Amino acid sequence: MPNALAAETSPYLLQHKDNPVDWVPWGEAAFEEAARRDVLVFLSIGYSTCHWCHVMEHECFENASIAALMNEAFVCVKVDREERPDVDAAYMAFVQATTGQGGWPMSVWLTPAGEPVVGGTYFPPEDRHGRPGFPRLCRELGRLWREDRKRMQEAAARVAEHLRKESTADAVVRGLPEAKVFGDFLDTCESMFDPEWGGWGRAPKFPRPVVPRLLLQLADRFGPGSDDAESALQMVVRTADLMAAGGLQDQVGGGFHRYSVDRFWHVPHYEKMLYDQAQILHLYLDLLQISGEPKHAKVAGRIVDYVLGDLRDPGGAFHAAEDADSVDTDGVKREGAFWTWRAEEIASLLDPADAALACAAWGVEIDGNSRPESDPHGELEGRNTLFMALGPARLAEVFGEGAEARLEEIAKRLAEERSKRQAPHRDDKIIAAWNGLMIGALARAGRVLEREDAITAAAAAADFIKTELWAEGMLYRSWRGRSSGIEAFPADFAGMIDGMIELHACGMDGALDWAVELQEAMDAAHWSAERLGYVMKPRLGGREIMSIREDYDGAEPSPNHLAAVNLLKLEGLTGRTDFGLKAEALLRAGAILMEKHGFQAPVLLGALDLRLRGVRKFSVGSGSEASILRATYDPRAVFESVAGEGITLCEGMQCRRWPE
Repeated sequence: MPNALAAETSPYLLQHKDNPVDWVPWGEAAFEEAARRDVLVFLSIGYSTCHWCHVMEHECFENASIAALMNEAFVCVKVDREERPDVDAAYMAFVQATTGQGGWPMSVWLTPAGEPVVGGTYFPPEDRHGRPGFPRLCRELGRLWREDRKRMQEAAARVAEHLRKESTADAVVRGLPEAKVFGDFLDTCESMFDPEWGGWGRAPKFPRPVVPRLLLQLADRFGPGSDDAESALQMVVRTADLMAAGGLQDQVGGGFHRYSVDRFWHVPHYEKMLYDQAQILHLYLDLLQISGEPKHAKVAGRIVDYVLGDLRDPGGAFHAAEDADSVDTDGVKREGAFWTWRAEEIASLLDPADAALACAAWGVEIDGNSRPESDPHGELEGRNTLFMALGPARLAEVFGEGAEARLEEIAKRLAEERSKRQAPHRDDKIIAAWNGLMIGALARAGRVLEREDAITAAAAAADFIKTELWAEGMLYRSWRGRSSGIEAFPADFAGMIDGMIELHACGMDGALDWAVELQEAMDAAHWSAERLGYVMKPRLGGREIMSIREDYDGAEPSPNHLAAVNLLKLEGLTGRTDFGLKAEALLRAGAILMEKHGFQAPVLLGALDLRLRGVRKFSVGSGSEASILRATYDPRAVFESVAGEGITLCEGMQCRRWPE
């Protein structure tokens, strides 16, 4: 019989509904049951496209004897981190504080009061590679709770209180940082840059688009021709070109995988996330406006095609992710099975000349092109991840001037063949935050690439969110068949406001009004005067577990940092000085972070640049100047459509025709 997760909407929770573990969803009832039974709570947090979550499920949670042990010793709670980022962040703070690392699946044992006792990430079914076996750990924790409970409770209470105090400390308010922070950020990037393969740091390499996008903004700030601007541009162009040439970009279907397991961008972790597509799309649009090079337009266009073709829900919004794992031809689920190719497959599908071109261009090898360091578990044995092993010039030299066009046709043939395979699992829930980012990216792509289909899709997604996840001034986090009923977090508001600002630039009626409503609702629901920022406050048993102020621009931008950008843009569009004052409060509260750890906060540094140089409002009518503007890179710009012809540029109170 299915367990209690069968009634949930989350694909991740539904993946576990048939486990022999008596899983229950997060909520007061689970902890009341733990108190009644006088046992610990085992909290398992993950997401549906997480590779190691799948591994631990198969090894432990599908094992009847391990499940029996769990059911007897604990109340077992499953949480989708994408539905409940507040719960995830609260207990991730404990895991990172006590183990020095974090990740998913996250495994935490809690008292019936919700205080963490022991935490970690993946645990194997037996002692392995220095990690304790999961069953042994379960038995030992069950024994300690029975025999040494007082010490466990006291230790848990001390740690919980320490984390609560840290999380609720008042913000340290400073003046705005000096412009030196921008040079410091550039220095950090230069010191970490991989000049051979691009990116910052070594393997694994994440795209983290917020870093190269700030470098482009700073190049604009430093001024064309300056050494600093040239350095910033060179790092970004090198990185973007090699990312696009690598296996990180799906060479057949478009879009980008999650990260590269090697420093060469060749072998990715094959998961595809909606928020990555949105941010990477913005990056290549930036580069296209700066350089005018068709290669950047091509990458951007392929992302648009992938998102519209593969991630769009019938209702108009966008799904969260595609899995890295899928069922292979032998019926076994493996990472990368859907996305990779055996050499003989390509040889059998194509005529000899096209097969030779495909294999040479994409680095295909008879025995597969992964290496032990990028495939430690041997899941890619005999398989090839396609990457551009030959650049355009070398491709034309070896195979003739039409080689690149031929390769595009071959990619379409392979895409058609790949569509016959068993597709990877898709997490088809709709997350407001990620949809907001995608709405903004598609709206901008529609303007820059002159693709009306992208603008139409962005507007349809906005309509869906407004219809299904916005009611009586409250935004909700996610939808899958129905609203999850989980109230939105700061990231959801910030993402949707960002999207509405970009839709307003396309002349969408009501977009700016809704952006203002969302901002006011965000302020009412999440602003903390003590911490000078937007916070999440997960609660349990009538008390606050922790106050969480997110301030790291990682895979997703910090909602506080994105909010600072949004507020400055809203001030420029509406003239409301209260928006600018709130943005300045965020900047002052983040001054120490920008001064000491700027690499963690590129979006906030971008907001500081907006504050110091000012937002530029373009009122765009019809006429030839509009097409010029589409090709102009201006990181400080906001746009509105107006009747008539020509363009007016306003900076503060000063307005003039553009271009003069």
